[in-house]
Amino acid sequence: MRNDSDQDRRGPRREQPLLPIEARRAAAWCAVVLLVAAVLALGIWLCVWLSAAVVPVLLALLGSGLLGPLYRRLVAMRLNRSVAAGLTCAVLVVVVGGAGYIVVSALVDTGDQIIASLKDAAQGLSQHFGTAGTSLDDIASNAKDLVGKFGSTAASGLLAGVSVVGQAIAAAVLALLLTFFFLRDSDKAVRALRDWAPGDSAPQLERMARRGFQSIEGFMRGTTFIALIDAICITVGLLILKVPGALGLGALVFVGAYIPYLGAVISGAVAILVAFADRGFVIALWALGVVLAVQVLEGHVLQPMIQSRTVQMHPATVMLAITAGASLAGILGMLLSVPLTAAFSGVLHELRLHYAAGSGSDNGSAASSSPPPPPSS
Repeated sequence: MRNDSDQDRRGPRREQPLLPIEARRAAAWCAVVLLVAAVLALGIWLCVWLSAAVVPVLLALLGSGLLGPLYRRLVAMRLNRSVAAGLTCAVLVVVVGGAGYIVVSALVDTGDQIIASLKDAAQGLSQHFGTAGTSLDDIASNAKDLVGKFGSTAASGLLAGVSVVGQAIAAAVLALLLTFFFLRDSDKAVRALRDWAPGDSAPQLERMARRGFQSIEGFMRGTTFIALIDAICITVGLLILKVPGALGLGALVFVGAYIPYLGAVISGAVAILVAFADRGFVIALWALGVVLAVQVLEGHVLQPMIQSRTVQMHPATVMLAITAGASLAGILGMLLSVPLTAAFSGVLHELRLHYAAGSGSDNGSAASSSPPPPPSS
């Protein structure tokens, strides 16, 4: 017969948990994932809602990353920071404006010819593949109508008296001014980050910010240089093959290079279809060879030599980022998604290095704090 004294000697009875330890760990991880997803969704929603202010900030970051080395070189030449930032912004206007003018003029001059060639190619394909070619023919023949309808739909949703061109100019001017301040006051931003950082996290936050911006710099400089080389090589190849609209197709390749993988596929397919329509099947095969040769040159020579290691991402990650950017902000989202993903990847890499070093230092400190072995006799 048990009495209370026996139970007291054995201690209080432990209650069995309702769920096993594996289920509780899974529930904890699900809660963390849901919390992170909610924070990300809220941040994305705020960015979309405040897109009129967010987009110029992102464009200014890209501009600062593209011409940041020039600004630092001017400062190293003992120029005033404001003068150096102003000269860098002037160079940015000349470079972006000149490139935009060349691309737009080339597309405008050869746009009708390219659309006509695509229509002819679609008609040729429809003879072999039936409805697939017919649908492509309809898209090519109605391209201008689609663009016009899109423009009118977008314009009808704007506030009275404000046009699409006006908003674009305002965003560009704001982005240019922000680029000036980002370049000139970068040291002040670092000091402010150190002042606002809680506890002793200032050095780590500064390393994360620098790593993210270095990723944007590496992407912008590397992609611009690679896009220029791709456009020149494909344009020269199409000119040798006497493909009509070669300059416009080269401009399309240059713009498409800022959308990794997807842009190269679309611009290359357009060039091959134009060559097929106007020069025949054999020239189309030669154009395919030119496009493939340029892509091989880019993937195996240019990117390993030019692109920084900090912006190398898995193709699946890039494609998911492009898809998410397109669903949120269309073409602009596709252009901005990859450099932002590169910056985010750089920050995560810096965090991983920090925690790895922290665990190593903890082990090292524990090893150093352990008592020394007794002396051998």
